[in-house]
Amino acid sequence: MLPRLSPIPLKERSSMVFLEKGRLDVLDGSFVLVDAEGVRVHVPVGGVCCIMLEPGIRVSHAAVALAARSGTLLVWVGEAGVRVYAAGQPGGARSDKLLWQASLALDDTARLNVVRRMFEVRFDCKAPGGRSVEQLRGMEGARVRAMYKQLARLYRVPWSGRRYDPRDWTGGDVPNQCLSAATSCLYGICEAAILAAGYAPAIGFLHTGKPRSFVYDVADLIKFETVVPAAFGVASGKPSDPERETRLACRDMFRKKRVLKRIIPLIEDVLKAGGLPMPQAPAEASGPAFEEEAGHGDDGHRG
Repeated sequence: MLPRLSPIPLKERSSMVFLEKGRLDVLDGSFVLVDAEGVRVHVPVGGVCCIMLEPGIRVSHAAVALAARSGTLLVWVGEAGVRVYAAGQPGGARSDKLLWQASLALDDTARLNVVRRMFEVRFDCKAPGGRSVEQLRGMEGARVRAMYKQLARLYRVPWSGRRYDPRDWTGGDVPNQCLSAATSCLYGICEAAILAAGYAPAIGFLHTGKPRSFVYDVADLIKFETVVPAAFGVASGKPSDPERETRLACRDMFRKKRVLKRIIPLIEDVLKAGGLPMPQAPAEASGPAFEEEAGHGDDGHRG
């Protein structure tokens, strides 16, 4: 039987690491990336919240198992991280939080309250009264377009709007390439935080119908104070490798803004605005056969 691991809380981890062109494995008890020459690079799997796997990576069963036990999200992405193909599932082990999130999303009044709180957090002002979710979405879109223009002027970057082709990420101009890489980084750590806290990435409030709807909701709360300025800052320097330079800028921005310490409390803050209590287990339901020991990890980390 494998020894029990005690995952490190998300707030105490580094944000992410990108890996490419090698074999990810567990050798001599260490989580390593082995290149074509047999050189090993040790990866602190339990010390990062997510590992972005780019093309050219092969992953062993042992590596995936250890990442899951460490509470580290594996994300399979395209070159430079500008497209997300799939993600692991190291968390989501709190049925009470999943049921609470679902009940908030299914109740029209609670959902509107959550969206209003998201609006207030994002724009640092009180949401206008008497507006529906659809109306708030329209107001949000207008403000977002204005904020892009404002940041473009601030960083002296030519800007013609947020435009990109999902089939050809490199076909856009440099500012849009930087923004695509930056948002990909943010989505990765937001999904890791959502899973670590015990929620479902698919159950969104402003965004719906996508596997990562709640990821987009949460990412939007901090996008314009973190990755968007980082992306415009890189674009203003006429980068030779926009994607790589943007990823490094995002890493530094996440550390500077202490994003991993803020993100789970921020999720709880917006959900509490819904006004519904955490659901209690039915009286006739069977409890766990064995009580779980209290660990040091986040609520959604599996023991």
